[in-house]
Amino acid sequence: MKRRMTRRWIAAAILTASTLGVTVDAGPSPARMATAATEFLKSLTPEQRQQATFSFDADERTHWHVVPTEIFARHGLTLKQMNPSQQALARELLKAGLSQRGYMTATQVMELESVLATLEAAQAAAAAQPPQGNRFVRDPERYFFSIFGTPSTRNTWGWRVEGHHLSLHFTVVNGTLVAGAPTFLGSNPAEVRDGPKRGTRVLGLEEDAARSLLESLDASQRSTAIINTTAPNDIVTVASVKIDPLSPVGIPAAALTVGQRALLQQLVDVYAGYMADDIAADRLARIDKAGWDKVAFAWAGRLERGQKHYYRVQGPTFLIEYDNTQNDANHIHSVWRDFNGDFGEDLLREHVHDTPHRD
Repeated sequence: MKRRMTRRWIAAAILTASTLGVTVDAGPSPARMATAATEFLKSLTPEQRQQATFSFDADERTHWHVVPTEIFARHGLTLKQMNPSQQALARELLKAGLSQRGYMTATQVMELESVLATLEAAQAAAAAQPPQGNRFVRDPERYFFSIFGTPSTRNTWGWRVEGHHLSLHFTVVNGTLVAGAPTFLGSNPAEVRDGPKRGTRVLGLEEDAARSLLESLDASQRSTAIINTTAPNDIVTVASVKIDPLSPVGIPAAALTVGQRALLQQLVDVYAGYMADDIAADRLARIDKAGWDKVAFAWAGRLERGQKHYYRVQGPTFLIEYDNTQNDANHIHSVWRDFNGDFGEDLLREHVHDTPHRD
């Protein structure tokens, strides 16, 4: 059964944001972030604060990946290194940047580490020969919180939450404008098939919305949308700091019916809707300004459920990638990227251009 999602708040937000241009005032979320980050930092010991904080201009701000920490060393303060009250404040910061659904999805991604630990232990026990080398540490508290610069309602700063299958980046410029990309969410397993969490699909909406669009296409439209019968082994952009538009692009919205365009917009809403309402509205306002007709949907891989598949949604300003090929098509990687806005780069450039400088 196709899922339906309301667009009332999104339509209202686009109307408000569009009147302000590409860069919009992000409203309450920057203030909430500043308050939450300040309270979080106040709760830390000097040693913890040293681990959690970095200069805004540090290279660390764009140091990111989605693989286990044994493969890619991370910096920051983990939930495991915090006491319960500090953890609660860290989670308040996470809530400040995300919608309720986004927060639930992010925390479920973390919780899947426990499921993955159980699965891998069972696989190791059943193996004819014990696996060689050390297994990855699967710990739902091994997620790193980092603050860049000083949280403020007037100045520029940023923060990040990073760990296996989760990478969230927020940049606040002038205390009022906020960027929330890259946004990466992964799920292993994509569907929990055994145990007390059986049936859980943390990123199920991401697959279902794309399939609804794919299934609505006629044969001619599908021939344009399907760019390859084999899915890539991972998202194409992986964890690059800077990305460019991908080619081929698939079927543009201009070639879709009214109903199909609505399904495409619903798919984009799934990803925009991770963010707090004002950040999501900014994402959609940028797409609206650049033109929905130029947004394209592309699919690669098999069409049947349970088989390896990949899709992307790409417009002039943004890219969504989704890949489910690893672990026999039960392991999802998904990401939202802004071509000029990752790590707040466009907002920072505009700030420098618009701020008077004295010789």
